[in-house]
Amino acid sequence: MSLLVLNPIFFQLGPFAIRWYGVLIAAGAIIGVWMAMREAQKRKIMADDIIDLVLWGVPFALIGARTYYVVFEWPFYAQYPSEIIKIWHGGIAIYGGLIGAFLVTLVFTHRRHLPIWLILDIAAPSLLVGQIVGRWGNFMNQEAYGAITSAHFLESLHLPSFIINQMLINGHFRQPTFLYESLWNLIGLIILLFLRQQPHLFKQGEVFLSYVLWYSLGRFFVEGMRTDSLYWWPLRVSQVLSVILFIGAVIIIIYRRRQESLPDYLAGSGLKYPYQR
Repeated sequence: MSLLVLNPIFFQLGPFAIRWYGVLIAAGAIIGVWMAMREAQKRKIMADDIIDLVLWGVPFALIGARTYYVVFEWPFYAQYPSEIIKIWHGGIAIYGGLIGAFLVTLVFTHRRHLPIWLILDIAAPSLLVGQIVGRWGNFMNQEAYGAITSAHFLESLHLPSFIINQMLINGHFRQPTFLYESLWNLIGLIILLFLRQQPHLFKQGEVFLSYVLWYSLGRFFVEGMRTDSLYWWPLRVSQVLSVILFIGAVIIIIYRRRQESLPDYLAGSGLKYPYQR
C-alpha cells in the first residue's frame, strides 16, 4: 500500500498559498447558497434576500467560529494574543460559526420583515452541505481525527487507499472521524431533502429544528471519538452543546406544535412574489 500523503496546499505562488481547506469550504458555501436560492424562490422568498443574508452571515460566522475557539483555548491566546487574529494558523469551530450565523439571521430577518423560521428552514440543508464538504478540508489538513487504530481496521471499512494513507499521522493510523461526521451529515441531507417535500409533514421551523436534532445527535457521538476536542473543565464543549441543542430542539418542536395556526413549510412565506418592502 502506498503511503503517499496528500498535499494540503491547493496552489502556491511564492509566499502566497491557497489551501485545500479554504477551497473546499468555499465550494461547500457556493453549493449551499445555490441550493438555498432555488428553494427560496419556491417558498416565495426573493433570491436577493438570500444573497444579502450570506454576505452578512459569512463574515460573522467566521468571527463566531474563531471567537468560540479562542474562548475555549484562552490560556494559550492569553499568552500569545497576537495569534488571536491569525486564523490561517488554524483554530475555528463549527458550533461557533453556527451561533454567529444564527444571530445575524435573527437581526437580518427582523429588519427585512422576513419569516425567521422559514428562512432557517431554507438554510438548513445548505448548512449540512457546508459541513459535509468542509470536513474534507479537515481531511486534507490531517486534523479532526480520532484515536490510534490500525491499517487493518481501516481496510476493514473498505476505505479507498487515499483515505487510509491520509490517516497515517505522526506515525500512527487514526480513526477518520472527519469521515464519520461527513457521512452522517450526508445521510441527514438526503433524508431532509426528501421529507421536506412531503405535504403537511413539517410546520415552518421544523426543517431547521430537525437539522439541529440530526446534527447534534451525530456530533455528540463523533466528538466523543475525537482527540482534539475543546474542553470546559472535564467536559467536551461540543458534546455539552450538542445535548443542550438536542433537548432544546425537542422542547421547541413540542411547544410550537401545541400552538394554533402554524403554517406548513410548503406554504411558503405568504408574501407576494416578487414583493416590495
